[in-house]
Amino acid sequence: MSNEDKNINGLAEALTELKTTEEVRRFLVDLCTPAELRALSERWHVACLLDGTDLSYRDISAQTGVSTTTIGRVARFLKDEPHQGYRIVLDRIQGH
Repeated sequence: MSNEDKNINGLAEALTELKTTEEVRRFLVDLCTPAELRALSERWHVACLLDGTDLSYRDISAQTGVSTTTIGRVARFLKDEPHQGYRIVLDRIQGH
C-alpha cells in the first residue's frame, strides 16, 4: 500500500469517528482551506443536482457558478466510475 493510500485510509477512518453534522463541519473547516472547502461543497451540490434534477450542465453551471468541466467530472464519478462514493451517500440520504 502506498503512503498516499495509507493517508487516505487514515483520513477515512478519522471521518468515521465523527458523530454529528456539526462535528464533520468543524473537522472540515479545520482540515481544508476556504477554497478547498468551497470546491468540495460545490462538487457535492452538483452531485445532488445531477441526481435529483434533469438540469443540463449549462443550467447547473449558471445556477451554481461551477464550470461545466467540473460538472462533467462529477457526473462521470456519479455514473461511470467504480468507486461510487457519491452514490453511496446519495442513496443513504434518500433512504434507499
